[in-house]
Amino acid sequence: MPIRTSKTEIKHLLIAWFAITFAFTVLIKRWMPLGSELNWLAIFTLSAITVGSAFIFHELSHKFVAQRYGSWSEFRMAPFMLLLAVVIPFFGPFIFAAPGAVRILNPYLTREESGKIAIAGPMMNVALAFLFLPLSLSSFGMLKQIGVFGVMINAWLAVFNMIPVSVLDGRKVLAWNKNVYSIALGIAVVVLVVSMMT
Repeated sequence: MPIRTSKTEIKHLLIAWFAITFAFTVLIKRWMPLGSELNWLAIFTLSAITVGSAFIFHELSHKFVAQRYGSWSEFRMAPFMLLLAVVIPFFGPFIFAAPGAVRILNPYLTREESGKIAIAGPMMNVALAFLFLPLSLSSFGMLKQIGVFGVMINAWLAVFNMIPVSVLDGRKVLAWNKNVYSIALGIAVVVLVVSMMT
């Protein structure tokens, strides 16, 4: 099945990617040890490759699985949340990042299909963490930092999104299959532990 998109979705993806990258660039430069080691351009590049890709590919994985089940699904940014993400790092050592979400229209989705759509996001982050892992073992400074940060941010996103509350993915996964939820959460936690050791 071909992947369906639109100019509106592509625009929203690019804006969200840029905004979340900029927000983490400010956060790292102001508050984290890397900020004293790297210049603004290096940190922006680091953020775009790690944080930006983690958020965007998480959302796109929901989209692709939803389309597989015949749903209309497109990413839409959340302007107010993006504004908060960009502004908060200027005033405190944290960030509230919720750049947007994939909207899915299909009134006939089963609980299993909804669960599979939901679990696709965290499992994409797990996969990305493993892709970044070899870089974290590199002896080259910038590559190592990209790897370490890439593993860490994807691990945290996977675990956070598996919390079974509110709009987070874990709620739909748990409602679909408790065993699948337990295995997926276990994998995400293991990856998080690994990220703390890199």
